[in-house]
Amino acid sequence: MTEKPLRADAARNRARILAVAAEVFAAKGPAAGTEEIAARAGVAIGTVFRHFPTKDALLAAIMKDTRDRLAALATTAATLEDFFTAVVAEAAAAHTVATLLSTDVTAGPALESLTGAVAALLSHDQEHARVRRDVRLDEVMALLTATSQGALTAAWPADLQARTLAVVFAGLRP
Repeated sequence: MTEKPLRADAARNRARILAVAAEVFAAKGPAAGTEEIAARAGVAIGTVFRHFPTKDALLAAIMKDTRDRLAALATTAATLEDFFTAVVAEAAAAHTVATLLSTDVTAGPALESLTGAVAALLSHDQEHARVRRDVRLDEVMALLTATSQGALTAAWPADLQARTLAVVFAGLRP
């Protein structure tokens, strides 16, 4: 059975709830309340729960959106270094990226689009001698996770992000 498409106003409410929830969770972490999200989105709490029956369902939807966005970014990035730079900058500002990356990103169908896109970037950079041939995908994902977590936890300014990534990529180059 296929899902019925949302009415235009329901689709707008869902998108607004997701956008606001991402902001609230980025600022306060997963302990943030759905009541605050509803109030900031300008909808009743029942509207939030109609779209997302639980807070976990809301968090899962944010993670899915984040994963899809990162996969699209990896697909369009010119190099692995460009992708890392964008992801670490976003992680410094949003808990969702760091939370997503701290899951087991090398396994499971839910993250295949992201790991597949990163694998393609890695392979491309290896073919063009920007990354050593012995570097593996799980190592790249571990480095991406670590730098994203560091940027988030310590609120790295842009210059520290750039210097740290320069060290990471110096170690990855042939």
